Amino acid sequence: MTTVSETESGSPHSGEKVWLKTYPPGTPPEIGPLEHSSVGALIKSACETHPERSAFTCMGKTITYRDLDGHAARVGAWLQSLGLEKGDRVAVMMPNILQYPVVVAAVLQAGFVVVNVNPLYTPRELLHQLKDSGAKAIFILENFATTLQHIIGNSDVKHVCVATMGDMMGLKGHIVNFVVRRVRKMVPDWSLPGHVPFKQVLGTNAADFKPAECSVEEAAFLQYTGGTTGLSKGATLSHSNILSNVAQNGLWLDSLRRDSELPDPLVYICCLPLYHIFALTVNGMMGMSMGAHNILIPNPRDIPGFVKELGKYEYHVLPGLNTLFNALLANDDFRELEFSALRLTLGGGMAVQRPVAERWQALTGCKISEGYGLSETSPVATANRFDDPEFTGSIGLPLPSTDIDIRDDEGKSLPLGEIGEICIRGPQVMLGYWNQPEETERVMTEDGYFRSGDLGFMDEDGFTRIVDRKKDTVLVSGFNVFPTEIEEVAVSHDGILEAAAIGVPDEHSGERIKLFVVKSDPELTEADVQSWCSERLTNYKRPRSVEFRDELPKSNIGKILRRELRE
Repeated sequence: MTTVSETESGSPHSGEKVWLKTYPPGTPPEIGPLEHSSVGALIKSACETHPERSAFTCMGKTITYRDLDGHAARVGAWLQSLGLEKGDRVAVMMPNILQYPVVVAAVLQAGFVVVNVNPLYTPRELLHQLKDSGAKAIFILENFATTLQHIIGNSDVKHVCVATMGDMMGLKGHIVNFVVRRVRKMVPDWSLPGHVPFKQVLGTNAADFKPAECSVEEAAFLQYTGGTTGLSKGATLSHSNILSNVAQNGLWLDSLRRDSELPDPLVYICCLPLYHIFALTVNGMMGMSMGAHNILIPNPRDIPGFVKELGKYEYHVLPGLNTLFNALLANDDFRELEFSALRLTLGGGMAVQRPVAERWQALTGCKISEGYGLSETSPVATANRFDDPEFTGSIGLPLPSTDIDIRDDEGKSLPLGEIGEICIRGPQVMLGYWNQPEETERVMTEDGYFRSGDLGFMDEDGFTRIVDRKKDTVLVSGFNVFPTEIEEVAVSHDGILEAAAIGVPDEHSGERIKLFVVKSDPELTEADVQSWCSERLTNYKRPRSVEFRDELPKSNIGKILRRELRE
């Protein structure tokens, strides 16, 4: 098939999928027909196929796939008793606790749409998301109920279910709740008249549940983007989008299975939040599709607590991101752990810096396999080969059934090696932004590609490398400078833990580079940083000023927010 861009540009990789020659042996270029009719059906199938297996563990309490199935039926029956209509939106505002997978399974099997909400949202951010999605019901952890209290009257929410940390932990749950409320004082006072406790919902008769028939093209999730360009937008992900990405990731994982014996069931560490698309698909949906066991970490920011949990399990798959790997490597207790079972470390969410990847592989014996995607692509679009022994520094190859095209500002395909916007086409690309046709039109091309907003290039083997976010590029004396390059040079210095580069106005060069640094060596000076960068960067790329910080602003998953530093 010839697209408009191919006939116009004559790009070496337009229409010719150069990446297929570099695919792992035996990996097909396309996914086959979808195995399930909906995401709810995928979860139901996992529960029926592996009833006795451990599905999720949190703070020492485990539920099996049979437990997951029973709990989901009870929560689903309660939801259906509220008189909601098929396709209504249900918000879920929880960290990684056992209630999260139960609620998501229930919402999807009952025929509703999951609206994932970051529990750390402010009242303003929560109100925007509830109003934009039109959510009629919400499941929320009591720790965050006060946020909802402030704004619920201005939303369409009619039904509130409030969970506690200990709800699903049996007798131990009473102790957990006491510690969370009284010792750590993590639950501010709140009042939500008419709310229903989660434990009460679990008392609903499962026999009353009637699973809904869903088409694969119906919406399953509203996944709100980070809002880096203003108010966050809801990426509408269909059942087909999620199921396709699970199938694509499954074919990619098969290459590792062919290469060596993989344990079954696999044990995943789920430290990234399930309300974020990376963990939702890669840990949650991918894990359940294989009958895997996910160890849920409610608060990965508590590195000592996280490391203590890691020490209790033999685990095989650890998805994370650069800042998390960096923080773990800086922890003395982490360096004493046993890593012999670790088979796959997945890096996403932001660029993995080579110095971090090299330290990780040296310590754990397991390389970081970097992949790439966005909320709008469910999320995985590209990934490195799992059978490649070394960290590549690229975001890898397009997954089966995925096309990547590098395009200029006019939408024309660029030759291999030239930097342009990474554009993605495949069955994992969203239906569009919820109720925002103009925004959807802005990011979708006529030939079905999603414009990512990321700049990169593809090499002759089909590997794509990101150079930066389009809007983060700094223009110094007419030259493009990519902050990611400056940051990678900076963190290769032993005395620098984290770094972020931005452009600031300059009367002579238009913009100049400013570098923000978190020290790992208290003796480090601005002169040390300047000298290090001068040896490794050409003149116009060098930071003209350095500001030391105790920490850098980060998103809910730990991505460094340059936008906040600019503001």
